[in-house]
Amino acid sequence: MKTIPMKTTYKLILFLFLAAFTFQSCQDNDDIASPINLEIQDFIWKGMNQYYLWQEDVPNLSDDRFATQTELNNFLKGYPVPENLFDALRVDKSIDRFSWIVKDYLVLEQALGGISKNSGVDFGLVYKNGSNTEIFGYVRYIIPGSDAASKNIHRGDIFYAVNGTQLTVNNYQSLLANDNYTLNLADYNGGAITANGKSVALTSTVLAENPILLNKVITSGNHKIGYLMYNGFYAEYDTQLNDAFASLKSAGITDLVLDLRYNGGGSVQTATRLASMITGQYTGKVFAKQQWNSKINGYFESNNPEQLKNNFTDKIGSTPINSLNLTKIYILTTKSTASASELVINGLAPYMEVVQIGDITTGKNVGSVTLYDSPTFGKEKRNPNHRYAMQPIVLKIVNSVGFGDYFSGLNPKYLLKESIGNLGVLGEPSEPLLSTAIGKITGTAKMLKQSPEKDFKSFKDTKTINGQSQMYLENAPEGLLKSLK
Repeated sequence: MKTIPMKTTYKLILFLFLAAFTFQSCQDNDDIASPINLEIQDFIWKGMNQYYLWQEDVPNLSDDRFATQTELNNFLKGYPVPENLFDALRVDKSIDRFSWIVKDYLVLEQALGGISKNSGVDFGLVYKNGSNTEIFGYVRYIIPGSDAASKNIHRGDIFYAVNGTQLTVNNYQSLLANDNYTLNLADYNGGAITANGKSVALTSTVLAENPILLNKVITSGNHKIGYLMYNGFYAEYDTQLNDAFASLKSAGITDLVLDLRYNGGGSVQTATRLASMITGQYTGKVFAKQQWNSKINGYFESNNPEQLKNNFTDKIGSTPINSLNLTKIYILTTKSTASASELVINGLAPYMEVVQIGDITTGKNVGSVTLYDSPTFGKEKRNPNHRYAMQPIVLKIVNSVGFGDYFSGLNPKYLLKESIGNLGVLGEPSEPLLSTAIGKITGTAKMLKQSPEKDFKSFKDTKTINGQSQMYLENAPEGLLKSLK
């Protein structure tokens, strides 16, 4: 872990290839530009009109909704707050749970690369038993090299308040967003959370989290079990991920446990590479297929359907991928396992036996894209008057046999929820989820009984708060703009 400045090489920007699309309805209908006080709103409408997955289901995004720019401007005047317009142009949030907009794209770019301002405490927030408003937090792991790594706070510690104020669904963001804050700790007593008078003062800094938290080999009987805890699909670390697989390969592992329990997702390209490291025998075959809105999808289906596919690969650039050629894998999940993590599970399922252990996943089968206010919606020639950017959902991803309907999450083969009263030590064979996987591998497993009093309803976690539960593409499909010229 290291503290680093903002990087500039980030993520899927669907630009260029749609800039010349003839379906941009009102942009060329007259020569009247949007006034400066509406330029953010104009960007929002036109970006959503082109890219939003559910564009045809939103009447106000219809291609023929406005005959002229003047008509569009008059509509936009009704939304002086850009965020309100963005929300108004979305379908029901029960369908679109993940589109979002930010005022500062620099923060967004960092989040998509695993960079955030935090103290180093990765935590989960859950509801107190019997309450719909009061919540408490528990430490899932500590980011190496962070402020928290030098403090007396560890996995399994519980905090109920910040700076002496009880956490609620209404105040958690403001309390935890401070650069300096104190967590008030509590004990777990048979389902009750009781203040213990202890506290820990923390300082948030800008951190780049290496998603490879643990990589080790566990010997159990005749099995050499590789264990990899991977907490984010950040493309900047793909080479290090490949190196991690090289070490597992050289160790001669017989089995692999991939721990995605706290992995909220990220790059589709990285997910494809990870799947290729796990396998290796399917290079060139379809790992996943993209489904865009009808006008984008229609073009590619007619002109270049291969552009809609993500295929298994054997290289990262010119570097060979270290593949394990496995036919069976054990994957650990929780409610925080989302997007690109779910893509790996779903994408591998047609090719190998995927033994999922843990809890039902989030259920994010859709991907987003960073749109900027520029002529192409990309980084080039961005509007200097503001830093708004959008991350709307633009595509759904299915596996090679066309399955992608896991809106309610992917169900584990062996259901075992993490117990706040007994989280165990990550990477240790005695940790409940890993212990279960080892037992299934060696044939000695006995499922732990779930205690109802220890099952708390999830609310949020660090990665959802920091905007790191995403799935996006590294590069836009090629060839569209050239074909339309």
